[in-house]
Amino acid sequence: MIIGLTGGIASGKSTVSKYLAEKGFKVYDADKIAKDISEKKSVQEEIILTFGNKILDENGNIDRKN
Repeated sequence: MIIGLTGGIASGKSTVSKYLAEKGFKVYDADKIAKDISEKKSVQEEIILTFGNKILDENGNIDRKN
């Protein structure tokens, strides 16, 4: 069985995910996976090539908040 959880900020996704994990279900967190992938230098370079320097913060890192 595959279950997908979606919802807005503070809608309970993490709470439900934690509950399901405690019950033995395998939980994949797409946000965490995407963050892990985007921390690779080669991926960051592609993101910057695609979206330009406007996505960088004052330290030259990808600004994930905007």
